Amino acid sequence: MHVVFGANGRAGGETARALMANGEPVRVVVRRPEQGKAWAALGAEVALASLDNAEQVSAALKGATAAFLFNPPPVAGDPFGQTAEIGAALAQAVRRADLSRSVILSSIGAQHETGTGVIATLHQVEAMLAGTAPATAFLRSGYFVETWSEVAEACVSEGVLPSFLEPDRKIPMVSTTDVGRAAARLMSQNWAGTRIVELAGPEDWSASDVAAAFAKVLGRPVEPVLVPPEQREAVLAEAGLSAEGTAALLGMYEGIANGRFTRQAGTEHWRGTTSLTAAVERIVTKLRAAA
Repeated sequence: MHVVFGANGRAGGETARALMANGEPVRVVVRRPEQGKAWAALGAEVALASLDNAEQVSAALKGATAAFLFNPPPVAGDPFGQTAEIGAALAQAVRRADLSRSVILSSIGAQHETGTGVIATLHQVEAMLAGTAPATAFLRSGYFVETWSEVAEACVSEGVLPSFLEPDRKIPMVSTTDVGRAAARLMSQNWAGTRIVELAGPEDWSASDVAAAFAKVLGRPVEPVLVPPEQREAVLAEAGLSAEGTAALLGMYEGIANGRFTRQAGTEHWRGTTSLTAAVERIVTKLRAAA
């Protein structure tokens, strides 16, 4: 049995779908019963658990061979305090469950303890979960292409792509489709020890590349527009982030600008196959379907 936490999120959902497409038995873990109805209709088992509750996580892992684990992005409160609670619960539960393999979603740049904003919480998670299962993999993802869905409406209505990234700075980006496939691959393989797998798309991309992909899909010009640093805090606060979460996210973009969002020597470097245009086309399709 393969257990997937965060199945209603981007990476977790793609992991569950990739496993099911391969014919693997899957148990998805959600917080509320209604969140599991669609997965049950697809043939997955459904378990309920809160990530910061070791007893509930242990029960969700019962009988599992492999699990996909993650630390949710912060919305309210202190992200580092949240990570400490969730990391402790996950570590305790994995040890109790006698799990053979765990795949933990992390990020490129997680080798740094500081200077990366919210990515530093994943450094924290890696330290807490290292060695908790005989086979432990930290899947360090590039910047999710699907994150750009949050500003896709501006591309459609205004022909601009608001960005906290310098327009021409190329960084590792990847579609969550490829994240799910990579996680499913790691969960289904037999191996032992600790692995660090850094995952990016077929090539590194910039905000200008993303704008060009939106322009191609939409059939009209789209220009990347750098949001001035002095306006960013207000933008994130309007999106509902706490002061602590805002500071952590802005710290991530500062870390990217300072060159700390980079691959680590000596790790496994994987490339996905989903093109930037294909990932953006899916974003636009979902946006139009929701309209």
